[in-house]
Formats: sequence, structure tokens, C-alpha cells
Amino acid sequence: MAMLEGLIGKKLGMTRVFTPSGEVVPVTVLEVGPCTVVQVKTVERDGYNAVQLGFKPKKFSKLTKPMRGHFAKAGLDHGFYVLKEFRVENPDNFTPGQVISLAELSLEPGQKVKITGKSKGRGFTGAIKRWGFQRQPMSHGAKQVHRKPGSSGASTFPGRVIKGKRMPGHYGNETVTIRNLSIVEVKPEKNVLLVKGAVPGSVNSYVFVYFNT
Repeated sequence: MAMLEGLIGKKLGMTRVFTPSGEVVPVTVLEVGPCTVVQVKTVERDGYNAVQLGFKPKKFSKLTKPMRGHFAKAGLDHGFYVLKEFRVENPDNFTPGQVISLAELSLEPGQKVKITGKSKGRGFTGAIKRWGFQRQPMSHGAKQVHRKPGSSGASTFPGRVIKGKRMPGHYGNETVTIRNLSIVEVKPEKNVLLVKGAVPGSVNSYVFVYFNT
């Protein structure tokens, strides 16, 4: 199998495994692949070498006309819910319609991976939850200000709130990348990857797993 930067996956949840010495290791269970090559990009035509992979089949009836043409050009009779480009060294080793599974990548326990996903959306939150501010005193004259952020001004000059001031607002639902996560176990027959520690996103959210970090 040619060198591939990564694959698309889905977060299934968390569990724990036991090492032979009895140590408990918290792991995130990921369904990684199989992914289908939808488009191959080359330096001559596009300016860089990459392959566009698709994950989780989607019916043609649920696609727009431009996307139907995009997938039909690859010889596919269906689309995908997720598309993602990954850099490759030699695009000649890939063809549209080719299916790439976890078993072809020969991953081993202990190998480091980088995972990118969307963090859980928490809506509009206060400064304490969003930024880790300390609450104000619960007594000694403090009244209904316990979780408020306090003063946000900047004196007479410049007489305004400085840009970037940490204040209440939208929290979460951002692209987050966690590096140096260790592979604990690989189950290629089930396309399942167990990774030590936590991974961004909620259950059933899509993630991008990079192997060559």
C-alpha cells in the first residue's frame, strides 16, 4: 500500500482496556475507513499531490446535481457524507473508485497518530466555564455577582473594551487537533482503532486520523 497521510473515521465512544500487568488504560474507539478514492490530484494539473477520500455512503437521491456529477466522474453510483483530501507522495498509486481499508496500512500498537475533530458545542456560556475564571466571593457584601466576569473596561484611555477580551460567548463546536495519541489496539477485520485518551467530538461525530505525524 502506498504511503497515505490519513483516513476518515467516526468516533464510536470510550471504554477501557487492561494491560497484561493489570493497568487500566482509557481508550477511544474509532471506526476508521473503509474510504473510497473519489478524486486524484497531481502537481501537473492541480499544483499538489493528494487524494480525495469519501466516507459513509450516501444515496444519489440525497445529493445535489453538481455532487452527482463529481461522484459519477469517479465511476461511483453513490456519494459520501464526508469528503477529505490527504496528501500523498505518488498519486499514480491511486485510482478513483479504489477502496482503502484499515488493514492495508499495517498500523501497530504504540504508534503515534494525530486526530482532528469538531469539539462538542456548548452554546453560549459564561466566563467561568468558557475561560476558567474564578468566581467572586459568596459573602462579604457580594450580591448577585458571584459568576459575573467583573470589570471589562480600560479606564479613560482608550475608553473602550480591548479586542480579544475574554468574555462570555459561544463555546465549543470548533476544529480541535490532538497530537501524539498512542494506538493501543488495531482490529482491521472490524475497521476499529483503539486510541489511548480522549478524542475531540461527541459520539458518532466524524474525525480525521493522520498516521504520518
